[in-house]
Amino acid sequence: MKHKRKIVLIGDSFPPLRNSCSIQLRDLSQEFALKGHDITVIIPTSDLDGYYSDEILNGVRVLRLKAPTIRGINFFKRTINECLMPFYMYKNLRKSGLSKIKWEGIIWYSPSIFHGIFIKYLKKTSGCKGYLIIRDIFPQWALDIGLIRRGIPYHFFNIVAKYQYKVADTIGVQSKGNLDYFVDWAKKPHKNVEVLNNWLNKPHKNNCSIQLKNTILADKKVFVYAGNMGVAQGLDTIVDMIANLKNQSDIGFLFLGRGSHLRALEDKAKKLNIDNILFLDEINPNEIFNLYKQCIAGIVSLDSRHKSHNIPGKFLSYIQSGLPILANINPGNDLAELIKKHDVGVVCENNEVTELLELVKILLNKIETEQDLELRCKKLFSQKFDVKKIVPQIMKSLFR
Repeated sequence: MKHKRKIVLIGDSFPPLRNSCSIQLRDLSQEFALKGHDITVIIPTSDLDGYYSDEILNGVRVLRLKAPTIRGINFFKRTINECLMPFYMYKNLRKSGLSKIKWEGIIWYSPSIFHGIFIKYLKKTSGCKGYLIIRDIFPQWALDIGLIRRGIPYHFFNIVAKYQYKVADTIGVQSKGNLDYFVDWAKKPHKNVEVLNNWLNKPHKNNCSIQLKNTILADKKVFVYAGNMGVAQGLDTIVDMIANLKNQSDIGFLFLGRGSHLRALEDKAKKLNIDNILFLDEINPNEIFNLYKQCIAGIVSLDSRHKSHNIPGKFLSYIQSGLPILANINPGNDLAELIKKHDVGVVCENNEVTELLELVKILLNKIETEQDLELRCKKLFSQKFDVKKIVPQIMKSLFR
């Protein structure tokens, strides 16, 4: 490394939280530390006794700032709290004693869309560039799937999102199809938009607390879905597909995680008398590798009404572990081309149960007959999604 830089990374999740944002920020910050940079992560946290906490984790300084809770509450209250979040972060950063640091580069992760004001303050006091890592183009995706309408809430969120775009010098989107959304923004002076692939570090290989041999899925070929189960994932079609396979005793399905739609999915499976499906709570991410070793394929599902492109973190974790993919996603999503080009699974783009059933048969046959399928999955991960490729790309944009 030519020069050690003082970098700050801002998001709204970090371990011990177990969502994909938390895992990505952990892996990215640790890679910055391994590269020799002075990296600080700043996270809003609601369950602090004081105004802030400051600790060193695996070479990364983690500053948690007291802020209102944004999880496990209703939509209206969450919106209010996220609006207040950057002001709390500003106030408590000043109390932490770190407000006088001159950062050389600022990186922030969206969602949330509400960090713009806080980033603006950091950029002004440090006189440096900012890199926005945007994973969800909100509120556009929520409008596309009917979660919100084109009314006052949509326009409010759109203003907030555009403000954070204005603050950024470079925006990194997760797929080339999302570049089109920022064409006009990128025409402005000193603005740059680029594809920044999702990433993961090497998997931890802790013993898994879940042993499928001791569950109703024992002795079955298990398809796993690991991650959020909300409206945006469109998992009802997957459950409908499973209902058509409930008499096939050698196949099972594991749903691992949480989400606003979890209870509805459980109720639907019970109503349809599906006995080869198991719902379990999320586990420590360090156990995932050894869970996947008990499965034969990973499920990716996205609501068919999406118009943006998405390469979910679960897709990365599947192929990193050598699991091929069963995908039911929105038409035209870049993920379909990726899976087909590298032959790491099967893809349905029309949200049809009949096609999914046929694809399950095709995938089972591929798993049984193509000995290099696992290797192709791992090769794709190492080529495109290893965290080691991400830090140099961000640094090049910040210090071009």
